[in-house]
Amino acid sequence: MRYRHTLIPTLRHDPAEAEVISHKLLVRAGLIRQVARGIYDFLPLGLKVVRKVENIVREEMNRAGAQEILMPAVCPAELWQESGRWEHYGKELLRIKDRHERDFCFGPTHEEVVTDIVRREIRSYRDLPLNLYQIQTKFRDEVRPRFGLMRGREFIMKDAYSFHTDFADCQREYQNMYDTYRRIFDRCGLTYRPVEADTGAIGGTLSHEFQVLADSGEDAIVSCDKCTYAANVEKAEIRTRPESSVQGSASSALKKVHTPDQRTIEEVSTFLGESPERFVKTLIYVTDTGAVIAAMIRGDHELSEPKLKTALGCQWVALADEDTVVRTTNAPIGFAGPIGIKATLVSDNTLRGAVGMICGANERDYHQTGLDFGRDLGNVRFADLRQARAGDACPRCESGIFTTHRGIEVGQTFYLGTKYSKALNATYQDAQGQDHPMEMGCYGIGITRTVAAAIEQHHDADGIQWPLPLAPASVQIVPVNWDDEQSRTTAEGIYTQLLTAGIDVLLDDRSERPGVKFKDADLLGTPLRVTIGPKSLARGMVELKRRTEKQGTEVGVGQIVETLITLSRENH
Repeated sequence: MRYRHTLIPTLRHDPAEAEVISHKLLVRAGLIRQVARGIYDFLPLGLKVVRKVENIVREEMNRAGAQEILMPAVCPAELWQESGRWEHYGKELLRIKDRHERDFCFGPTHEEVVTDIVRREIRSYRDLPLNLYQIQTKFRDEVRPRFGLMRGREFIMKDAYSFHTDFADCQREYQNMYDTYRRIFDRCGLTYRPVEADTGAIGGTLSHEFQVLADSGEDAIVSCDKCTYAANVEKAEIRTRPESSVQGSASSALKKVHTPDQRTIEEVSTFLGESPERFVKTLIYVTDTGAVIAAMIRGDHELSEPKLKTALGCQWVALADEDTVVRTTNAPIGFAGPIGIKATLVSDNTLRGAVGMICGANERDYHQTGLDFGRDLGNVRFADLRQARAGDACPRCESGIFTTHRGIEVGQTFYLGTKYSKALNATYQDAQGQDHPMEMGCYGIGITRTVAAAIEQHHDADGIQWPLPLAPASVQIVPVNWDDEQSRTTAEGIYTQLLTAGIDVLLDDRSERPGVKFKDADLLGTPLRVTIGPKSLARGMVELKRRTEKQGTEVGVGQIVETLITLSRENH
């Protein structure tokens, strides 16, 4: 690539709408431009990075035995209605009508479409297993698209779906895809962690997220300091220790206390001079079945909705609206308590046997002290309901303690079982001619999100620091003075030889000041920079500098091409 003939509209200042570093640098480096909220153009260098990620993914998926297909982006409502997700997926599903008023959606994921292919084409156990994948544009109508490519509405995704005769073979392929994902993210040059995760709207019973570790990550994850266990904080199991439940020194009588305008745990604990650990936080939820649930956790803990959903065995849970809260508690939001409430009670394990606790009184401006779970509450279901945090005990080993990290989810694997094959009647015949629903797995990678995650993990104050496998160009040639004939001739020679060797190279052929060229090179994040100056050239030398290093080193003009070829291929 020649700089003058490539669209690289760099900016000196951060865009006003950008909040995270990847969004800022993607725009400033001229890789993307916003068309509408959460929808972006990919300019030449941005598209090159996307294609680099796609090629790594494609090579490893093919190596793992998966077959690439391409399904339509726009999907008929009938398939989604068969699976039941047309009604349940929510407003993220972009529903559209054609000119005949028939319902369609812009696919956010393709379980229904791929299952329809397989049910029409596969009949015998001899045709299984089968793993089909695509790299396709998806659309999810996020309520608050933000953070650039990290949470856009339109994005590029690799989604794969496997079909099997039995659970054991599906688990084999799940492990195959797990190992494949590790190779993919290793090749991308990313530091990441596979963690146990909730299955969300996709469904199924087993899932792992692949989290790129970055301080700016949206997701909180925990890992054991003694063993390999790691999970999203909302999914992580917690080994309950006796000392983890905080109780009063002795059971005491219930007492209603006046707490005017004090609604939150923080407000009430300050008002009463009590630790948040002494409080029971009562949250009112509704489920897909219409049930009203009063979920209780300790005041210093946060509730995990995926864990609550699992404990209740329902499809989804959602915080109740204000009207439902008032009907259930006879009080406005902020004063709910478990005593006398018109809801099913479910509590976190840390509150089992708790005494001397403080809770809402189901009356405006009042709370109760002296709550004794065994004495004051009747039928309470106990379960692990809270989000994990640093210091919690690992459930998989005897002495391990959790530490916390921030992560950016770039991939997720799911064991689906027969959730979709039963709903869409995707069956195979065994050797005796009997029909059985196929076992399924699902495996996704956010291609464009991986681009953003790489920047979040690899940058400095001056710009991007691309891992070599993802960089739009491996080498950037920067003649200090393009108008100097010897510098220009040397630059052209190096450029031509690198192109011939198959190295991605960007030649800065602009008649700009050296400072401008260097700033743009740092902003673009090209891993290797060759600076050609008249003074060093007079000694037969050029400067070679890695983007991640402060100082460069001089290399002879006769050795620079071979050196660059070796360095450019070191991660491939």
